[in-house]
Amino acid sequence: MRIRLSCMVLFLSFLVCNLNAFGAHGLSIDGNLKYPAGFEYFEYTSAKAQKGGDLVLHDIGTFDKLNPFTLKGEAPWGLDLLVFESLAEPSLDEPFSEYGLIAKDIEVAADHLSVIFTINEKARFSNGIPVTVEDVAYSMNTLKGSGVHPLYPYYYKDIQSVEILDNERVRFSFSQKNRELPMIASQIPIFPKDSFEKDDGSLIGSGPYIVSSHERGKYITYKRNESYWAVDHPVRRNMFNFDTITVKFYKDQTISLEAFKAGDFDFMSINIAKQWARDLHGSGFSSGKLIKKFLPHSLNAGMQGFLMNSRREIFKDRRVRQAIGYAFDFEWTNKSLFYDQYTRNNSFFSNSPFAATGLPQGLELAYLTEFKDELPEEVFTKPLQPVTTKGKGGLRSNLRKAKKLLIEAGWKVKDGVLVNDKGEPFSFEIILVSQTFERVMASFVANLNKLGMDVRYRTVDPTLYVERRKTFDFDMIVTTYGQSLSPGNEQRDYWHSSAADTPGSRNFAGIRSKAIDGLIDRVIYATNSEELTAACKALDRALWYGYYLVPNWYTNGHRIVYANKFGQPETLPLYYSASQFLMTWWATK
Repeated sequence: MRIRLSCMVLFLSFLVCNLNAFGAHGLSIDGNLKYPAGFEYFEYTSAKAQKGGDLVLHDIGTFDKLNPFTLKGEAPWGLDLLVFESLAEPSLDEPFSEYGLIAKDIEVAADHLSVIFTINEKARFSNGIPVTVEDVAYSMNTLKGSGVHPLYPYYYKDIQSVEILDNERVRFSFSQKNRELPMIASQIPIFPKDSFEKDDGSLIGSGPYIVSSHERGKYITYKRNESYWAVDHPVRRNMFNFDTITVKFYKDQTISLEAFKAGDFDFMSINIAKQWARDLHGSGFSSGKLIKKFLPHSLNAGMQGFLMNSRREIFKDRRVRQAIGYAFDFEWTNKSLFYDQYTRNNSFFSNSPFAATGLPQGLELAYLTEFKDELPEEVFTKPLQPVTTKGKGGLRSNLRKAKKLLIEAGWKVKDGVLVNDKGEPFSFEIILVSQTFERVMASFVANLNKLGMDVRYRTVDPTLYVERRKTFDFDMIVTTYGQSLSPGNEQRDYWHSSAADTPGSRNFAGIRSKAIDGLIDRVIYATNSEELTAACKALDRALWYGYYLVPNWYTNGHRIVYANKFGQPETLPLYYSASQFLMTWWATK
């Protein structure tokens, strides 16, 4: 997974080495890169692209820092994509490949325990200072240290050391064999040595843009670096074409959409089904000034769900968490609120070959059997199947099943209130970051109330929401776990016991399971695609039957609207975010 704090999930790549060490302009899983050495540009970009013009975007919430690598505070959208660069960059039309950027040559050792990067002598930070091996070493050591967001030390855990070999080469050594480690090392964002020690907390990068101006909570403007060192580099050519990119901040998505239709900004991803189905109309759309488009992709959909904090006493019992899942009527929600636009999440790796299907067998079963005493029986006897209200009984039948589980867990209804043996009521709060989710929660909470639970939901300020997630100060939240095309080290941050008590980790559920820890290791240290697939499917089952969240929904494309003043490449990439594709566009008006 490419580490980007604004959109925690992009692309993680794999590597297969030859028997002997080799140097290359890029890396791929099978050794057959789509683009040869000396290629001109990626096929999903266009030679027709022109530099110039301005792009205005939006974001929700606020920001209070310009260093995206620290835990405290919130950084604005765009720093990781526009200002900072890594040693190599992914191709968005290949599932498992990266091409050198700051590194012009990548040499993987025969024993897979180290990789040497040769730094491109043309690489420059935005202030014109050359990028050196000292900067690379400093960046690596900083991101493995204690002064950064805990995501980074988790992700880079198996990079044991960094060694400067000479003025051009730096070697990363690994603590153990792991196919993805050369790729992980190549994805490290690079910043100048000693820059973390600055009092103002600011950093500069080597990327195509610099921060031009900003006002906390209102906007940030990035200006294209006219002296950008890699403007004609194959992995950058025809991209990052706008002279300025300004991001305006709004309170919520509903206000944002009205601002977009009024012409306040140029491009918007739509993540609310009602807006996509009913709200994109008016003179702007009928005249052709505004465009609505669905962009298909081939990404792993991962998991979204109503997540329960198992650190809370009421959520410690697995049967209670399972019972809560029976109260969600996805079919009604999808039809009545979402206009049947979504597919139900049926895996923690939805829409991918890593999703568990049927019953476990072969290598997958062998991995699970190692932890048989630690895992629920359903892992071995029941296929993954989300709760449904289709068929006989529907929601009423599901609520009866939920009631039975709650009784087994020691809860009973007394005078209409669900209480435990101490007479304490079953009460919790759901915090939301967007008011648009309130209509979804209304029906879900109504069903929970039928079980005698006292459940409330409320939308809180985005800054407060982020802080409460970081410190695990919540009962239930709605969250998404994006998955890459080749899952790996990020699974530690998601589910591992060691992350359960680490503020800032994404183990929001507070999972502590020896079985899940062991299966995460199987994922990370898989030596081939067969082992990786089996390990992911085994992990999928263990997570699913832990009932840590109530599965939600996904769509297999990007829903976007934009002002009709841009040129676009004719070819879509396959594995991309909407913002990545946007960086291949150019202004025509």
